[in-house]
Amino acid sequence: MTDSFTLPAGVHIGAIALSVRDLDRSLSFYAQVLGFHLLTRQGDQAALSAGLDHRPLFVLNEKPGARQRPPGTTGLFHVAILYPSHEALGTALHLLHRQEYPLRGASHHGVSEALYLVDPDKNGIELYADVPREQWKWVEGKVQMVTEPLDMERLLKESPSVGPAPIAPRTVIGHIHLQVSDLEQSARFYSDLLGFRITQSNYPGALFLAAGEYHHHIGLNIWGGAGAPPPPEASTGLRSFTIAIPGSGTFERLVAHLRAAGIDASPEVSPATGLEFSLEDPDGIRVVIGMDSVSET
Repeated sequence: MTDSFTLPAGVHIGAIALSVRDLDRSLSFYAQVLGFHLLTRQGDQAALSAGLDHRPLFVLNEKPGARQRPPGTTGLFHVAILYPSHEALGTALHLLHRQEYPLRGASHHGVSEALYLVDPDKNGIELYADVPREQWKWVEGKVQMVTEPLDMERLLKESPSVGPAPIAPRTVIGHIHLQVSDLEQSARFYSDLLGFRITQSNYPGALFLAAGEYHHHIGLNIWGGAGAPPPPEASTGLRSFTIAIPGSGTFERLVAHLRAAGIDASPEVSPATGLEFSLEDPDGIRVVIGMDSVSET
């Protein structure tokens, strides 16, 4: 293996590309139920954003006739939308309640408060807000996470029922959680190769990885079964996700690290990220590596 490489703070998850069966139906969910802004719609593709910087957080690709990804296959477990505050998350919960959109669960994880639901294609969606970082507990380099009930009544009482915008402008993609076939194999890819650090390993059948001192940007699990097969090609679900690298220096070091490991990393100019390249993880999930020039320091 090559010399170790570790991603710094500032790395974050960028655009999530999904294949959906019915674009109008999915836009109703992401734009009306969650409040995202429609940036563009061209043919069978639409992009949505939360803020004013026109960065897409979701790119929806219509695949008419596609079937829902079968249980027990690799792919998306959930994509986690990070709200800028406890109050913004509560406002999102008010919006869900007004539209009578069902939740699948709600938990307090020690580091965050989270709501769980699914989109029209049964893709897992987490809405969450971090608790203050000074309340996070670290033991020997590992963040302590729990799964306890979330007091939703308190969340609603402490939050405005209507926000100044359909969705808080500083909402971003906080992390992505994947169902994989082999936990160790996937950990080697995301940790040894891409440079994320394992921050939590106490949940049976799961690992959590992050850049910097975040609790996690990537979640991996084999809860669908070890050795799970990939979904059929004509399935809804995750098409790709982007890892946004802050600045040219870190981006170039990652490219060099991958090339030293024998990986063909050949960046090309992209209107979305400036420079980007893509590769596949061990389960064939497409990972786009993009240079986030806005975060360059």
